[in-house]
Amino acid sequence: MGDLRDPNMKRIDCKELAEKFIKEQIKAIKEQVGDKKVLLALSGGVDSSVCAALLIKAIGNQLTCVHVNHGLLRKGEPEQVIQVFKNEMKDNLVYVDAVDRFLDKLAGVSDPETKRKIIGKEFIEVFADEARKLDGVSFLAQGTIYPDITESKGIKSHHNVGGLPEDLKFELVEPVKFLYKDEVRQVGLALGLPRTMVFRQPFPGPGLGVRCVGAITRDRLEAVRESDAILREEFANAGLNTKVWQYFTVVPDIKSTGIKDDKRTWDWPVVLRAVNSVDATSAEVEKIPYDVLFKIRDRILAEVKGVNRVLVDISPKPVATIEWE
Repeated sequence: MGDLRDPNMKRIDCKELAEKFIKEQIKAIKEQVGDKKVLLALSGGVDSSVCAALLIKAIGNQLTCVHVNHGLLRKGEPEQVIQVFKNEMKDNLVYVDAVDRFLDKLAGVSDPETKRKIIGKEFIEVFADEARKLDGVSFLAQGTIYPDITESKGIKSHHNVGGLPEDLKFELVEPVKFLYKDEVRQVGLALGLPRTMVFRQPFPGPGLGVRCVGAITRDRLEAVRESDAILREEFANAGLNTKVWQYFTVVPDIKSTGIKDDKRTWDWPVVLRAVNSVDATSAEVEKIPYDVLFKIRDRILAEVKGVNRVLVDISPKPVATIEWE
């Protein structure tokens, strides 16, 4: 596919250019949408959040955002989406607690691709259920960005709801589709979104589902979520959050013996993963200082239920991939 980006478009690398882009897009959105209603699947990731904030600024309560909590989000993410978009920006936010629905469908499923398909299919069904409850929606907004078009022919599997049933076909609104990720972040800052949301690291579409390796169980999923939160907190405290491209924890479906309170345990390991990459086609392992590493280890072993070991994955890509599934 050829380069679709306007060659006259200046890279958005400062507040002034971001504000200029926002003004231009507000005008373009208003011209496209008019007085009609727009629907957006708001994941809470960088792209969909910036898209939502831009639309709110342009058309206000003509926008309805649907945030589906499938139980595979990082700790605190659903709460942040509600706080920012419903409480602060006063968006027509529809929050859907679909945790049981997703986890029941995923019970006993260990094949990674099958897990992904279940999560994707269920998301579309939940979103479609909510869309049918709304009257007069004419447009579907998506947080598509430029690499999605050039690398995936316009398809963004973890946000894209293009697989909606025939009765829910809408015209697309994609206000950030010609921006790169760093430019999207600049626009997000200019729109007043929290830095913690704007600089959120890459997150797989199936969420923590691919970091709870094998068949997902609620207790092991919680071990992933809690250990991930500890890792993120300690990386932020050590200033590593701005130096490392992606960092997370994995809890594989294996157990080993341990000792706690003078009793033998049979629990899981937590694997720490921290890598740097430019385009995700290759990745190098970040060296975590031992004092930070040991603090993370001590907290995970003390605070996370069902865990008795902390390991570090030092494998580059290639031969390993960034994620475990």
